[in-house]
This record gives sequence, C-alpha cells and structure tokens, in this order.
Amino acid sequence: MNIQEIAVQLLEAEKKKQPIEPLTDVYSDLSIDDAYRIQLQQIRTKVANGAVVVGKKIGLTSKVMQDMFQVSEPDYGHLLDNMMHVEGETVPLDDLLQPKLEFEIAFILKRDLKGPDVTVQDVIEATDYVVPAFEIIDSRIRDWQIRFEDTVSDNGSSAKVIIGGKPTKLDEVDLTHIGMAVYKNGQFLDSAAGAAVMGNPLIAVAWLANALGKYDIALHAGEIVLSGALSAAVPIEDGDTFTAEFAHIGSVTASFEKGRE
Repeated sequence: MNIQEIAVQLLEAEKKKQPIEPLTDVYSDLSIDDAYRIQLQQIRTKVANGAVVVGKKIGLTSKVMQDMFQVSEPDYGHLLDNMMHVEGETVPLDDLLQPKLEFEIAFILKRDLKGPDVTVQDVIEATDYVVPAFEIIDSRIRDWQIRFEDTVSDNGSSAKVIIGGKPTKLDEVDLTHIGMAVYKNGQFLDSAAGAAVMGNPLIAVAWLANALGKYDIALHAGEIVLSGALSAAVPIEDGDTFTAEFAHIGSVTASFEKGRE
C-alpha cells in the first residue's frame, strides 16, 4: 500500500476538479488505519505548501449514517485556514466537484485537549464558546460512491466551513435539546436537535480528542471543532441561499454561486 501515491491522487483530484474511482474498489485491502495515514499525508503536504491547520471536523455522528457505512464510530478530518469563509459572503462553487451542505454546532477551544481518556467534563472545561456553522462537504471520489475508508482518506470529505451566530458559553445552553431549523431559499427545509449528534455534541468532541490521541495529535486552544451534522447533508446548487437558525446561539447564512462570465 503506497500511502504517498494515494495521497497524491486525491490532491490531484481536488486540484484538477476531476474525481477518481473509489479507493476501496482499487485497493481492496485498504484499512481504516491506512485511510487515516493517507489523510495525514495530504495534510502534511498542504501545510508544507503554506496551509495552516485551524481545527478538526467530526463526521458520521448519527446512527443512520454509521449504519449506512457499516461502522460503529464517527470519522474525522482536518480544517485548514484556506477552507474558512465569513458568514454573509457569497461562497464560490467553482473549485468544488459535487458539494453538499451540513448544519453543525462548532466548538471554539480555549485549552488543549489530547487523548486518551478525555471526558465530557474535560471538553466543557476546554471550550471557550459554541457557534452555529455550515460545513461544505465534497468528495474527490466519483459520484459520492464512498465507503468509510474512502471518506476517511479524503479528509472526511471536508471542503469549506462557514462560522456564524453569536459566541455562546456552554453554561448558557443545553446542547442536547438545542433546536435547529434550516431554510433553503427562504423555504423551510428541515429541523433537528443537538441530540442527533451522538446524543450530545460534547460526547462527539470527547470522542474526537481520544481518536486523535492514537496518532499523537491534539486539539489545540483556539482551534475550531465541528461536532457533526444535526441532519442529512443537502446538495448545493448555483444561486442557493441557506440559513440555519439555532435556539440560543443564533443563525448562520450563506449564498453560493458559480463564477459569472
């Protein structure tokens, strides 16, 4: 298994906007550990080229999504500074292949967290505040024909992040019962609650810290942690505007368009 070679394939797919065949079809012996090593190799390459790691994302936090991928735990990816967008700006779609949007609660940390043995209480003490966020996911794998090892290799299928809302301290909100309503182009689309994320988003962040600890990676003060989607990802089309309204922590809005001639 040539980790470097597979990492280059994914980097080229992203750069050229030409998806590749599912890795799990080409490499039948691809393991989950191999997949994380492929992801980390890509991140090392991007950092060497000037990108800065600003956080992490958690995926596959719901039972439905885990059942779909026949796994019993979430996955994760890295967030880089060039993935971040400001709420209110129009986000270009031209550098994406097949984007979808997820609606999440983001944690901003004030202390480092490193596994093993990170608890929910540790997460509470390490969190500065939470805000609503969009994650644009995108797959460098053809037609989203992905298995667990494919999305892990592909940095958790992450592409862009938009942070919104108002910074809210954890003692001001019950993350389990926090409600969310999503609107697409002004029309109601979906609703969910924080409990959709592993019963409580705090549990997801603790899981992440412990999973990263296996690779000697920490969550650092100042980093952003996307704790997982509250509802199903939805495709993004040219001209769409989405708003996600969260009880107590505000809303996040973004518009998307392809380049205009």
